[in-house]
Amino acid sequence: MSIDTQLDLWEVFIQQKAGGNHTHAGSVHASDKQMALQNARDIYTRRKEGTSIWVIPSQYITASTTEDADMLFDPSDDKLYRHPTFYVMPEGAKQI
Repeated sequence: MSIDTQLDLWEVFIQQKAGGNHTHAGSVHASDKQMALQNARDIYTRRKEGTSIWVIPSQYITASTTEDADMLFDPSDDKLYRHPTFYVMPEGAKQI
Protein backbone atom coordinates (compact mmCIF):
# COMPACT_ATOMS: atom_id res chain seq x y z
CA MET A 1 0.00 0.00 0.00
CA SER A 2 1.37 3.45 -0.93
CA ILE A 3 0.96 6.47 1.30
CA ASP A 4 0.04 9.79 -0.30
CA THR A 5 2.65 12.29 0.90
CA GLN A 6 1.71 15.20 -1.35
CA LEU A 7 0.09 18.33 0.02
CA ASP A 8 -3.48 19.25 -0.93
CA LEU A 9 -4.14 20.20 -4.55
CA TRP A 10 -5.40 23.75 -5.26
CA GLU A 11 -6.69 25.15 -8.55
CA VAL A 12 -5.32 28.56 -9.56
CA PHE A 13 -7.23 31.29 -11.41
CA ILE A 14 -5.47 34.47 -12.57
CA GLN A 15 -6.99 37.81 -13.56
CA GLN A 16 -4.76 39.33 -16.24
CA LYS A 17 -6.03 42.93 -15.93
CA ALA A 18 -8.29 44.73 -13.50
CA GLY A 19 -11.95 44.14 -14.34
CA GLY A 20 -11.19 41.12 -16.51
CA ASN A 21 -12.19 37.51 -16.05
CA HIS A 22 -10.22 35.10 -13.89
CA THR A 23 -9.01 32.20 -16.03
CA HIS A 24 -7.68 28.84 -14.93
CA ALA A 25 -3.88 28.91 -14.90
CA GLY A 26 -3.12 25.50 -13.42
CA SER A 27 -2.72 23.75 -10.09
CA VAL A 28 -0.41 23.91 -7.07
CA HIS A 29 0.14 21.76 -4.01
CA ALA A 30 -0.06 23.50 -0.63
CA SER A 31 -0.93 22.83 3.00
CA ASP A 32 -3.18 25.90 3.40
CA LYS A 33 -4.63 28.87 1.49
CA GLN A 34 -1.73 31.21 2.25
CA MET A 35 0.80 28.72 0.96
CA ALA A 36 -1.41 28.09 -2.09
CA LEU A 37 -1.49 31.84 -2.87
CA GLN A 38 2.27 32.10 -2.46
CA ASN A 39 2.94 29.06 -4.65
CA ALA A 40 0.49 30.32 -7.29
CA ARG A 41 2.18 33.73 -7.30
CA ASP A 42 5.63 32.17 -7.59
CA ILE A 43 4.65 29.82 -10.41
CA TYR A 44 2.06 31.71 -12.47
CA THR A 45 2.80 35.44 -12.03
CA ARG A 46 6.58 35.72 -11.88
CA ARG A 47 6.65 38.44 -14.53
CA LYS A 48 3.73 40.49 -13.18
CA GLU A 49 1.25 38.77 -15.54
CA GLY A 50 -1.73 39.23 -13.25
CA THR A 51 -3.62 41.59 -10.99
CA SER A 52 -5.51 39.04 -8.88
CA ILE A 53 -5.15 35.37 -7.90
CA TRP A 54 -7.85 32.98 -6.75
CA VAL A 55 -6.97 29.59 -5.24
CA ILE A 56 -9.63 26.95 -4.64
CA PRO A 57 -9.14 23.52 -3.08
CA SER A 58 -9.59 20.99 -5.89
CA GLN A 59 -11.75 18.82 -3.64
CA TYR A 60 -14.53 21.45 -3.81
CA ILE A 61 -14.81 21.47 -7.61
CA THR A 62 -17.72 19.52 -8.99
CA ALA A 63 -17.90 18.64 -12.67
CA SER A 64 -20.74 17.46 -14.85
CA THR A 65 -20.58 14.14 -16.67
CA THR A 66 -21.42 13.33 -20.26
CA GLU A 67 -24.58 11.65 -19.00
CA ASP A 68 -25.73 15.02 -17.60
CA ALA A 69 -25.27 16.86 -20.91
CA ASP A 70 -28.89 16.56 -22.13
CA MET A 71 -30.30 17.81 -18.85
CA LEU A 72 -27.75 20.59 -18.28
CA PHE A 73 -27.25 21.89 -21.80
CA ASP A 74 -30.69 21.43 -23.33
CA PRO A 75 -31.40 24.58 -25.34
CA SER A 76 -33.96 26.82 -23.71
CA ASP A 77 -35.68 27.93 -26.90
CA ASP A 78 -38.97 28.27 -25.02
CA LYS A 79 -37.42 30.89 -22.72
CA LEU A 80 -36.86 33.81 -25.07
CA TYR A 81 -35.91 36.11 -22.20
CA ARG A 82 -32.62 34.21 -21.96
CA HIS A 83 -31.57 35.39 -25.41
CA PRO A 84 -30.11 38.92 -25.45
CA THR A 85 -32.17 40.21 -28.36
CA PHE A 86 -34.60 42.55 -26.60
CA TYR A 87 -32.29 45.38 -25.59
CA VAL A 88 -29.70 47.72 -27.02
CA MET A 89 -26.12 47.29 -25.83
CA PRO A 90 -25.02 50.41 -23.93
CA GLU A 91 -22.16 52.25 -25.59
CA GLY A 92 -18.87 51.73 -23.78
CA ALA A 93 -20.10 48.65 -21.87
CA LYS A 94 -17.36 46.13 -21.12
CA GLN A 95 -17.43 42.49 -20.03
CA ILE A 96 -21.07 41.94 -20.96
